[in-house]
Amino acid sequence: MSTTQHDRIILRDLATHVAEIADQPVMTERRDLWTRHNRLERVRPMILVFPEGAWRELLPQDVLVCEEKRARAMEWELRRRIYYDEHLYDDTVIEKEWIVNKVVTNTGWGLATSQIETSHDTGAWGFDPVIHTSDDLKKLSFPEVRYDEKTTMDSLDTVEDVFGDILDVKLKGVSHISFHLMAIYTRLRGLEQVMMDMIENPSMLHEAMAFLEEGYRRLTAQYQELNLLGLNNDSTYHSSGGVGYTDELPRPGFRTDHIRPWDMWASAESQEMDPVSPEMHEEFVMQYERRLLEPFGLTGYGCCDDLSKKFDSVFRIPNIRRISIAPWADVDVSAEWLRDRYIFSWKPRPTFLVGTFDEKAVHDYIRHTLEVTQGCVIEMILKDTHTCEHQPERFTRWTAISRDLVAEYS
Repeated sequence: MSTTQHDRIILRDLATHVAEIADQPVMTERRDLWTRHNRLERVRPMILVFPEGAWRELLPQDVLVCEEKRARAMEWELRRRIYYDEHLYDDTVIEKEWIVNKVVTNTGWGLATSQIETSHDTGAWGFDPVIHTSDDLKKLSFPEVRYDEKTTMDSLDTVEDVFGDILDVKLKGVSHISFHLMAIYTRLRGLEQVMMDMIENPSMLHEAMAFLEEGYRRLTAQYQELNLLGLNNDSTYHSSGGVGYTDELPRPGFRTDHIRPWDMWASAESQEMDPVSPEMHEEFVMQYERRLLEPFGLTGYGCCDDLSKKFDSVFRIPNIRRISIAPWADVDVSAEWLRDRYIFSWKPRPTFLVGTFDEKAVHDYIRHTLEVTQGCVIEMILKDTHTCEHQPERFTRWTAISRDLVAEYS
């Protein structure tokens, strides 16, 4: 990537601002809090805010001033970090670094997915199955990993040239490890069809899950053989929320030149299985996920699915540490189960950010959860926020309300 002098000046100025933010003492304090929190020490309820789809309202493309496409992407990321410091006030740690991820791809599962598109820009798509019978499973193939070293090193050289003297530029391998068997298979088979298969054709569903388990196992093995894994005991996003800061990883026997799954966090989720019974969840996906997670040092589970009736199965995941508590899960029941043995990764309802922003309702809602989780190691992860009605200050107010309440329950 060639960088114009115009873009270079802008990026260096923004990187300098980010470095100044990262040097604030509060970042060291947050890093320490996350490390203690992740080892199951109740320091205080932790807060993370992920605007996700609403970023287009908080930081629209028209605020960018760089000219070249790649430079604009770098500018947006730098401005995103600055926005956290100026407006969100959660427990995000702004690091004095720039990560260049190794360009790692794979060949896929052998079948291209299809979907029914929506006419709305941000609308939902519909399933369009491409697997219709068990014979179609024979069309699947195991993914093969590809590492584009030239593109990776070109990117590394460019970033180091632009602001390597300001931010710590780091090359990192595959560091977010997460298994999504049902997400892959429902895209191929269709969600309704998978639900019906549990009753009418369970052997086909088991065959598919076994194939995906083996495919994921081979992917992990390839990452390790090609030395493409990267440590995630830092600011790396983990599971469906939370960050990886921990002094429990890497595990004893770690070698800096060859990272093992045992040195890393990993997670799995099957939110498509939210409506099924604990027994079906265990039979048709959990047993496969559990085996995939077994080689990893610390693990997490869940996303937007209510696990409050399935904790028996979740607790049997090897090295389980972080468990997602969905917006519609029973927090009272979940608190009784998790206590201080696992991270209570609570996902508050993002719907408070749309319609009328009712501060009292937000306050009362969060207070209830903090009240019943006083014996838990809890983190509040505001995510799945696809709009704030073009009122970015709602994120600031939500976080401020949470901060005030956290002070009461610390």
